[in-house]
Amino acid sequence: MLYAPDPGLLFGRIPLRYAVLMQMRFDGRLGFPGGFVDLRDGSLEDGLNRELGEELGEAAAAFRVERADYRSSHAGSRPRVVAHFYTKLLTLEQLTAVEMGAPRARDHGLEVLGLVRVPLYTLRDGVGGLPAFLENTFIGNAREQLLEAVQNLGLLEPGSFAHLKISTPP
Repeated sequence: MLYAPDPGLLFGRIPLRYAVLMQMRFDGRLGFPGGFVDLRDGSLEDGLNRELGEELGEAAAAFRVERADYRSSHAGSRPRVVAHFYTKLLTLEQLTAVEMGAPRARDHGLEVLGLVRVPLYTLRDGVGGLPAFLENTFIGNAREQLLEAVQNLGLLEPGSFAHLKISTPP
């Protein structure tokens, strides 16, 4: 999960706080950039950084996901598949460069149909923003990874999970 502090205000009054990137995948589900580690990859992080370059383009070369960015692992539904989850704090300029360059990435239009920012706010109606976003279909446990990360990294206002009336990840 790539994220960056965002001082912006939606409609001049709703703090954005952070920009968090997810991608629309080829199967119509939301997920995070990444993929399978090849035998030629020296480590999980080498494989992830290779995948980031393929899916996000040249701007991904401006940073490197390291072992210190590791958050969790989950056994996949298929044998011998384990999903490793990493979070990487970027500057807003780096994150924006990733967004701008992604349409030129090798896998754009194939594995990746586009990038989307996660709305980390809730509108006055209690539905718009993050609650509505969470109603989308996510691949595997990407929804739970997102919720765990934004909560544990402090990306939401304190008490947001109770206010949102969404279940927190285990």
